[in-house]
Amino acid sequence: MGDVAVGSALRVELDGVAVCVVQDSAGAIHALGDTCTHGEISLAEGFVEDDAIECWAHGSQFELTTGKPKNLPAYEPVPVFPVTIDGDDVLVDVQNPLT
Repeated sequence: MGDVAVGSALRVELDGVAVCVVQDSAGAIHALGDTCTHGEISLAEGFVEDDAIECWAHGSQFELTTGKPKNLPAYEPVPVFPVTIDGDDVLVDVQNPLT
């Protein structure tokens, strides 16, 4: 968990799937599809604010728990993956997305 600071995101690739791992302001870890559905931009390069991550290119924000966009121009959600914390390890199940 030390690789992802509070209020930040990290891009990782797991089983060929680009994943954005985020630690929100409350310290909870989330895993979402890393690609903005509007502009094919890495969400991990964006900004974490409270319960959302914002794409730096066009400003669309995605809810960390549902993957749904909070504003335009994006209107399609990103997938959200189950996360398990095992000690300092963050385990992400990319085979069984929650959304």
